[in-house]
Amino acid sequence: MSRFWSPIVHSLTPYVAGEQPRIHGLIKLNTNENPYGPSPRTLAAIKAAVDDTLRLYPDPTGLALRQVIADSHGLSVDEVFVGNGSDEVLAHCFQALLNHDQPLLFPDISYSFYPTYCRLYGIDFRTIPLDAAMQVQVADYKGPCGAIILPNPNAPTGIALPLAEIETLLRDHPDQVVVIDEAYVDFGAESAIPLVKTYPNLLVIHTFSKSRSLAGLRVGFAVGQRPLIEAMERVKDSFNSYPLDRLALAGAVAAWTDQDWFETQRQRIIASRETLTVALQRLGFEVLPSAANFLFARHPDRAGKELAAALREKAILIRHFQKDRIGDFLRITVGTEAECARLVTALGEVLG
Repeated sequence: MSRFWSPIVHSLTPYVAGEQPRIHGLIKLNTNENPYGPSPRTLAAIKAAVDDTLRLYPDPTGLALRQVIADSHGLSVDEVFVGNGSDEVLAHCFQALLNHDQPLLFPDISYSFYPTYCRLYGIDFRTIPLDAAMQVQVADYKGPCGAIILPNPNAPTGIALPLAEIETLLRDHPDQVVVIDEAYVDFGAESAIPLVKTYPNLLVIHTFSKSRSLAGLRVGFAVGQRPLIEAMERVKDSFNSYPLDRLALAGAVAAWTDQDWFETQRQRIIASRETLTVALQRLGFEVLPSAANFLFARHPDRAGKELAAALREKAILIRHFQKDRIGDFLRITVGTEAECARLVTALGEVLG
């Protein structure tokens, strides 16, 4: 009964997450989940945390997790913020740092949660078109703005900007916050975290969902100089003082410190991505250069919606966006070697 809604609810267009169906034998390549499970060390840490201490609140500051992240990057623990998945970290960021008189800038083809947050928090925004090659052109972001947010690599295109381009953006906007959303950076792009010490206007956001295989645990973090982190903390502590539970904190610390597992699985996915790229190109697909754990591809002779539906009939789920400029593209998560091979076979059958 919508007559009981607050006025803002009528104006919201919620983010639509990737489908999570229950289909027997499904190959799920639509939500960019890691095809390989968490490290054994992570699972052991979570199991060990299941004890009588669950009756107690978790550490509201997530100090142990913030400490291992800070140590690995040569930062102070006060320059790290942790939250319940990078989506929550982003939500606090939009409230704390991105709501100004001038519009927030981000690409026209990008993470579709950005305009959702803008509508929720009443933030004026302007989208900057990607170029004809679906790439971000930093020069297009010059001019007045309240702040800038860019995913790097971009989603859903998978294309990454080199670190020099990020630094140009930071120098061009010394009085505006620049947020670099690095959800997929571990699969082949350069992280902007080394620039944090030099640029007080830089905030970098990461997730444990992709390269650490912890999408089900919900852990994310942000790195920036202390004034930016303090703003995030003030919003968080006005919303939920305990965003990460004891199991999430234990698992995330273990995942972060198990570098051998992380590097092995990361390289495995990168290798599969390159193999899948070649296979799709042999089938006639145009495949954008990806630095993520997914590919963005289209076929010159077949509609994206048609291909997505045909694959679903074969119990293979990929992501299709019915949007301007990208309606014929498919976003395909890099699965296991066997899953990628089955996808290629199925596409060959569909294409005839």
